Amino acid sequence: MYSHDSIIMKMKVSSNCRRRSSKPKDQRMDLIGHGQISHSGIKAVSLQKNCKFSSSPSSVLCLCIVTWNMNGKLSTKDFIELVGKEPRFDLLAIGLQEAPRQNIAQLLQSALTETHSLLGEATMQSLQLFLFGPKNSEIHMKEVKIDKHAVGGYGGLRGRKKGAVAIYINFNGVRMIFVCCHLSAHEHKVEKRNSQCRHISEKLFSKDRNPYSRPSHLTVWLGDLNYRIHGISTLPVRSLIQRNLLSLLTSKDQLLQEAERGQVFNGFCEGTLSFKPTYKYNIGSSDYDTSYKIRIPSWTDRILFKVDSGAGIDAVLRSYESIDCINSSDHKPVRAHLCLKMNNVQMPV
Repeated sequence: MYSHDSIIMKMKVSSNCRRRSSKPKDQRMDLIGHGQISHSGIKAVSLQKNCKFSSSPSSVLCLCIVTWNMNGKLSTKDFIELVGKEPRFDLLAIGLQEAPRQNIAQLLQSALTETHSLLGEATMQSLQLFLFGPKNSEIHMKEVKIDKHAVGGYGGLRGRKKGAVAIYINFNGVRMIFVCCHLSAHEHKVEKRNSQCRHISEKLFSKDRNPYSRPSHLTVWLGDLNYRIHGISTLPVRSLIQRNLLSLLTSKDQLLQEAERGQVFNGFCEGTLSFKPTYKYNIGSSDYDTSYKIRIPSWTDRILFKVDSGAGIDAVLRSYESIDCINSSDHKPVRAHLCLKMNNVQMPV
């Protein structure tokens, strides 16, 4: 028996954030938890900065997950900041929206050249997803699949393709799906975003639909979901941000509201929104939009995850943050560190 059972029992992720589907089906196709009889919305997960699984490193898989709307801009030093100068993770998933027409995979590999190599990539014009693993870890990959689905937008010079790209990977027996999406903009299009989430969930990997296939252990959605803060004007929002009263804004967040209604992401988990809204900034600064539109700051950029209830996996969220020092875009990147302990899967030392 694992010596830290008493600690694991207290973990909010393992006890509060996993829900069984209301009926047996291929859960790889139900990527947002829509259609379940009961719903509980998105569970806010408290951070545990020190991984409680450190005493059993051989069965722990640490993930770094990053999402960033690049606004068509490119700065090589930003990628180094994204991954960190001393990477401390096993797998790295980076999802990009409005990516410029450059070889992003090569630039990321250059930033990780000493430690990690590319395991898979899924791209659809300006919407891109990359998955990196430790060097020589390809032997632990049993299966990798990619898919994509467009729901609108365009990927030309302005690079605003809407839809999702996804990677499914079986890494040493742990089945994971990463979905990077870019949904429709503007505050009033909340129902359209809901519809796009459901449509993407139904279409991704639909060619592999198999009622007998096993569900993924972990599903992660990351991207510019474009849900906004609404019901409050921009000046009061900025005032609350300035006074660090972010908790008073979460009740105005469309994504949390729609999840509470059971429209999207039922049973998913997300770290507490303790960082400032990530959009919209003046490019080259950390000042919010001063254009004539004076947009309402919003948490458009998110990372959500769900652990299958029968996976035999416990999870700890070590960090959930925006990277404020990067200012080449009108969005701030968002990064999460997630540690998984496989109770039934032995990872290599």
